[in-house]
Amino acid sequence: MYRKLELEIIKSIKDAIKTLNWEIPDNIPIEQPPRDNMGDIATSVSFELARQLKRSPMEINQEILQVMDKPDIFKQVESIGPYLNFRIDYQKFSILVLKSINENYGELENKNLKIILEHTSANPNGPLHIGHIRNSIIGDSLARILISAGYNVETQYYVNDMGRQIAMIVWGLIKQGYEINESEKSDHAIGKTYLQVNKDLKANPKFRNEVDKLMNIYEEGNDPEVENKFKMVVNNCLDGIEATSKRLKISHDAFIWESTLIKDGSVDEILKLLEEHLQKNEVLYLNLEDYGVEKELILTRSNGTSLYSTRDIAYHLEKSNNADIIIDVLGSDHKLAIEQLKIALELIGGKKPEVIFYEFITLPEGSMSTRRGIFISVDELMEESVERAHNEIRKRREDIDPLIAAEIAEKIGIGAIRYYIARLSPEKHIVFKWDEALSFERGCASIQYAHARACKLLEKAGEFKFSGVDLENFLSNYDLESFEMDLIKILSRFTSIIEESAESRKVHRLAQYSLDLASAFNKFYKSMPVIGSDEEAFRLLLVDKSRITIRNSLDLLGIDAPESM
Repeated sequence: MYRKLELEIIKSIKDAIKTLNWEIPDNIPIEQPPRDNMGDIATSVSFELARQLKRSPMEINQEILQVMDKPDIFKQVESIGPYLNFRIDYQKFSILVLKSINENYGELENKNLKIILEHTSANPNGPLHIGHIRNSIIGDSLARILISAGYNVETQYYVNDMGRQIAMIVWGLIKQGYEINESEKSDHAIGKTYLQVNKDLKANPKFRNEVDKLMNIYEEGNDPEVENKFKMVVNNCLDGIEATSKRLKISHDAFIWESTLIKDGSVDEILKLLEEHLQKNEVLYLNLEDYGVEKELILTRSNGTSLYSTRDIAYHLEKSNNADIIIDVLGSDHKLAIEQLKIALELIGGKKPEVIFYEFITLPEGSMSTRRGIFISVDELMEESVERAHNEIRKRREDIDPLIAAEIAEKIGIGAIRYYIARLSPEKHIVFKWDEALSFERGCASIQYAHARACKLLEKAGEFKFSGVDLENFLSNYDLESFEMDLIKILSRFTSIIEESAESRKVHRLAQYSLDLASAFNKFYKSMPVIGSDEEAFRLLLVDKSRITIRNSLDLLGIDAPESM
């Protein structure tokens, strides 16, 4: 709804500029004034026109005002300095906003475009740790936002079953006689085996040749026993990873195994397509100097077997053939590899992926390493988060039923993790701090609490007493309070925020909006009497529309909205 206001302003200004026989600028900037007394929406289009007309912005504004037809939804337009400021007619605007909010609020029109979004894709050599979940949470939240924005989205997990890490674990099982502890969660058991093998290889580096041989045997596909071992390790680890992801409310539509790209001939096809560009010096490689990249892209080992890079090109070409848009979520350490990949794809006519790079999460003690076993697993993180949430609930509500307390604690604890990650721009480094992530005074718990407050108020009011309110009649005789106007204004921005977040691929914009919405609702809740007031029916309607919008915004972040806390 808010975006419609912006579009109406743009149309009115364009019409006025046409009437004045001026050239319409490419950009008509729209912004929110820094102070309420300056209006609701502003444009600095006169800056753009001043260059063309060689006149002051203030003079240009006055001429625009003389010929512009003010959109009916605004009660006033005025020139303040170089800006044209528009003041919303909140009586009319409120009717439009509140009538537009239903249970599906936020679902936009189908764009008829398919996106393949790859995220998580952690090596299946141990449990997910907090270094992985920034990828998972950004990817899953973005997928939800894109679907709401009208895209057809398929999420994929690229399974690196041909990497050295898996070969190391298989070597430990075959050569060292290790066994996977079946009494443990499968990904944790695999991770312990991986740590032990790392110690063995560090003590005896000569064993690395045996690991390399296993990698070659698996790629050649001539040894069923070895192949079964690889598949067993990967499947066991993926089972554990999927269980962890499910608790974190994350899922994938497809798991694409790297080895399938060898077996179906995709990798051989890539080498054929790139043949005229390849050079050979013991290995096949692409010289990328002409493209401004100093480091060559090596595509085969000296024995002719493929590398991860070759298989990655094949995977991206497959995605390119099956989607209109490709999006990858990757750590910032992949920037060179992606630059090389994009060049290779361009040479063979594939689509270049859009890439969301994120900085890493570290502990206050330093960086994490799966190889050295220095990390907090996501399972541990969730347990700790839920336990802390449970303790906080019991302090606030001593008489609460234990089962209800456990259910609420799960929603708050998991939500705290997801929001803590989603709230920051991906290029910002995160040092994970328990007290910040699990604070009840700010962040996700405060948003969930706003939803619970709305639910409680509606329950107290009884059977939908607001449902019969005549908005047009009521608002024609009522001057909205500032807290009501602020809340209606931010409710109207929900669809615009979804569109902006989807097009910019920025999850943190929606996370910030959710916090701002909760804050506006809490101010309204504390300042405006609802039940028993003369405005009860209208204010209950406003509470219900806030409940829907808060719930839907949290859902797009993969977070549950408790009805009580």
